[in-house]
Amino acid sequence: MTAELSPIDQAKFVAARRSVDFVENGMKLGLGTGSTAAWMVRCLAERVRAEGLQVTCVATSSRTIELGTSLGLEIVPMDEVKWLDLTIDGADEFDANLNLIKGGGAALLQEKIVATASDRMIVIADAAKEVAQLGAFPLPVEVVPFGWRTTKALIEETLYSLDVMNREVSLRMGGTEPLKTDEGHYILDLNLKHIGNPRQLALVLNQIPGVVENGLFIDICDVVVIGHGDGRVTVRDINSGRVENGSVDITESRNIFADLD
Repeated sequence: MTAELSPIDQAKFVAARRSVDFVENGMKLGLGTGSTAAWMVRCLAERVRAEGLQVTCVATSSRTIELGTSLGLEIVPMDEVKWLDLTIDGADEFDANLNLIKGGGAALLQEKIVATASDRMIVIADAAKEVAQLGAFPLPVEVVPFGWRTTKALIEETLYSLDVMNREVSLRMGGTEPLKTDEGHYILDLNLKHIGNPRQLALVLNQIPGVVENGLFIDICDVVVIGHGDGRVTVRDINSGRVENGSVDITESRNIFADLD
């Protein structure tokens, strides 16, 4: 099965596999949502089975709860643990300062709550997710359904005073109906192309009535693990400034693909 992985999936897998090396026995972990995070959950479950690790996990979406539980991980509510040692999650974009855009998987609110309630956040991504400037990926903004059109208009008006290239805002759909998050909210996607001041934008958006949270993660990520299609992995620590290069042998983890056949 490993031979059938595309280069992008191999990159996601090796980043995920390397990230679980940071997990230690007894930790309380936050588990992210999305395609790369799903690889991480599988890799974590493999380590737990192989080494008998005792870890307690909080998931950032119903999808991650379902996957983690099916693989034998202990998943508990956030309020039961209150604080976490480590969160591992993916990102839609990250820059040189490890500022992120997240929310492509429609779980940004729970992801931000979990990440900010952690001693450390590790982001796992393929190399294509690194950008010089955030904004090519549409910025998700979670809003309450009541008056969402008014909220959308307020966002569009506010964008005129900010350093962005484009101001197109659209409601994310799930088929013929608006997509709903696990918390019952809608998501507006802001197609901005360029975000000149992510910190300012994040603060301003959250002041708009109807906005619950935005997908800019500023000063939250500590480490990024970048995977490449040939098995190479780069680990970058924003706090220490250290950069570590290595590789992951994909053939050594065949059993993680067993239920994908």
